[in-house]
Amino acid sequence: MRSTPALRVVLLWLAGVDLRLTLLAVPPVIPLIHHDLRLTESGVAALSNLPVLVLAGSSMFGALLTARLGARRAMILGLWIIAIAAALRGVGPSIAMLFAATIVMGVGIAMIQPAFPTLARAWFGARVAFGTGIWANGLLSGEALSASLTLPFVLPLVGGSWERSFVAWSVPVAVTALALGAVRDFGGGDTAVGGAWLPDFRDRRVWLLGTFQAAASLTYFGANTFLPDFLHATGQAGLVAPSLAALNIAQIPAALAVGLIPMRILGQRATSWIVAAAILAALAGVLMGGGGVTVAAAALLGLTGAYILTLSFALPALLAPAHEIARLAAGTFTLGYTISFLTTLVSGAAWDVTHAPAAAFLPMLLAVAIVAVLGPRLGPQALRAADAGPSA
Repeated sequence: MRSTPALRVVLLWLAGVDLRLTLLAVPPVIPLIHHDLRLTESGVAALSNLPVLVLAGSSMFGALLTARLGARRAMILGLWIIAIAAALRGVGPSIAMLFAATIVMGVGIAMIQPAFPTLARAWFGARVAFGTGIWANGLLSGEALSASLTLPFVLPLVGGSWERSFVAWSVPVAVTALALGAVRDFGGGDTAVGGAWLPDFRDRRVWLLGTFQAAASLTYFGANTFLPDFLHATGQAGLVAPSLAALNIAQIPAALAVGLIPMRILGQRATSWIVAAAILAALAGVLMGGGGVTVAAAALLGLTGAYILTLSFALPALLAPAHEIARLAAGTFTLGYTISFLTTLVSGAAWDVTHAPAAAFLPMLLAVAIVAVLGPRLGPQALRAADAGPSA
């Protein structure tokens, strides 16, 4: 089967879906895992964010694979690792197997994530923002699918077993790997670019982009990790499914916005200040609202987090030459996910120590500060890079 522009769009979107499809199948079943395996809130935080830590430590190897194998081949290998490891999480049930397979799954995700900016440039040329919007929309759609369909659809389908639900969500990942392997003539996506692959942490861009991306992870992963148990602890268990669905579905328009709305609007300083204020308002709604207010606040957290994340995804492909995109992206992912993981662990520990469910959300205030301070610096850089076109 030969590659066409439409087929590239579909495959890039499906691969983006697989970045989060298995990862976000965890939050809906956290209460079940919590009950069966007797995890503390710190343990829940570690389980939900363990792949984030692995992403931080392994993204540089994704850059190496992209440089040596080419982005498409690196992606196929990583997808198979994700599919197999995600299914194995349910063996047991066993805490040891759950955590070990989650680590391996995280390695697979880390192996393919740096390939996406390279593919966006190779497959779509000067339309880098459009290509980024495609795979980012897929990523966010994958989060929405697994988060919103696990409780009402997948769990009943597999007899209420959280273990078998993990197996069910691994199947689409394997299908995407097969489809990518069956298509040929992908041009630059199959080219091993060579060159340096180890992230350069002396590069100021890595620190700016990584910290900015961390704000999205703090907002999104923090909400996904603690919202289910928070609602259970505050007597609002009936809001878990609609709140998670709202959190994840609301992200999809943000990815489309970055791909379709002109950068002269997205890159304005005022845009970042509005997003920071929206995160603060959403956090207040989750903690002090109830009913429809909580669901709406969760949706606003999803929208703002996705906007930050998608914009941070677009910048490496705009700011770096083709042979350095994966390297810059890997450094960005490493730093961003490290900050997110450590802060989320602090959030879980704060709940355990204070016995106050609201304490888990307080570190999310760091995301507000990051967006308000760094957004006005990075937005104009994105605007200038878009006007100049991608570096050669």
